[in-house]
Amino acid sequence: MLKLYHAHHSTCSQKVRLALAEKGLEFESIVVDLAGKGHLTPEYLAINPNGVVPTLVHDDASIMDSSVIVEYIDEVFEDHPLVPNDPVARARVRAWMRFLEEVPTYAVRVPSFNKAFLNRFEGLSDEEFADQQAGPRPLRKHFYLKMSKDGFGSDAVQESIDQMKLTCGRMQRALENGPWLAGQDFSLADVVAAPLIDRIDDLGMSDIWAENFPLVADWFARLKARPSYDVAMYKGARLSETHAISDLIKS
Repeated sequence: MLKLYHAHHSTCSQKVRLALAEKGLEFESIVVDLAGKGHLTPEYLAINPNGVVPTLVHDDASIMDSSVIVEYIDEVFEDHPLVPNDPVARARVRAWMRFLEEVPTYAVRVPSFNKAFLNRFEGLSDEEFADQQAGPRPLRKHFYLKMSKDGFGSDAVQESIDQMKLTCGRMQRALENGPWLAGQDFSLADVVAAPLIDRIDDLGMSDIWAENFPLVADWFARLKARPSYDVAMYKGARLSETHAISDLIKS
């Protein structure tokens, strides 16, 4: 019995849905209302004290952290493996996963908030923002304080863009050796990267790779052609389908 607590547009939720779709696994979908702070209720915090989505509940076990979840899925459900057997290739996949978690996962949040989410904070004073938005969050309090109600500043925006260019450069070099990030086979490296590249595209920022990193564009096209993509990125899962996307990144 699999239950997935997730949000439609959460990139971390999307990667788990993609892994489940690649495995052909069915699950009970429990959508968490992030705007309404459904992830900060006592009931949700009881299964995920980090107060973030997604959470996978398998029988009675709660599995947290999206990258941990996709590894768990691949280990427990052995059909259609997403990690190679060869130890060197497996290390390559895991190195990609750690890099993607450390660099672009955070970087993508900056334009996401500046271009799509700032209207949530309109009318709040600095004190109200700190108390209502940052204060209740166990894991992301300081992220919100760094952002503030007015969004991320120009330095943070430029850092985000630089990190995404770094990511695309590394992807370009890796893709010279195969159609997928870790070589010939689609793997968890691609699963973790997929929602991040999709989000940047959805925000109208694909120029980050369009000119200098054509293999990233080719990779993205192959990704979208996989049946799992439409399952995980169903209608309403992309920000542009449910939010007004600002043309400019506020700074």
